[in-house]
Amino acid sequence: MPFIVQAQKFSKIDKSPMDQAKYPISNRVKQKLAIITYSRPQLKGRSFSDIVPQNKVWRTGANEATQVKFFSNIQIEETIIPAGDYTIFTIIDKNEITFILNTATHIWGAYSYDSENDVLRVKVPINQAKTSLEAFSIAFAEENGVPNICFGWEYVRFKIPFKVVD
Repeated sequence: MPFIVQAQKFSKIDKSPMDQAKYPISNRVKQKLAIITYSRPQLKGRSFSDIVPQNKVWRTGANEATQVKFFSNIQIEETIIPAGDYTIFTIIDKNEITFILNTATHIWGAYSYDSENDVLRVKVPINQAKTSLEAFSIAFAEENGVPNICFGWEYVRFKIPFKVVD
């Protein structure tokens, strides 16, 4: 019996592919302290302000709302966040971002966002970069020994410093 190879058409591939950011960054450390799972929308000729609603809750990515799993208790500003699963939302303003951790998980977009589930809301400044990022990106980075969750898209950059308290 002949083997027939048919070319697969992948026309329905997600235009905002899923990605993960992990902390610590090094693969030498066996235990992860945090994992963020998110979808990466692309600019594709549009601007950040065309895509992201100003002064409205944004899912901080595309498709499902961005999720973070903390394997240890962490502290952001003065708030202790217990280990567990959370959703990340943001509210974009001209000069600052409101970063939100919410207990609702496995939800699509920000359509069912409920502020009563917020465990954290902090405002951080927006930094403008000189180079544009085509794809929305989240990464962990350390600065002077302090871990940060870093966000970037187009020329917009912001970060959330945190510390592990376990």
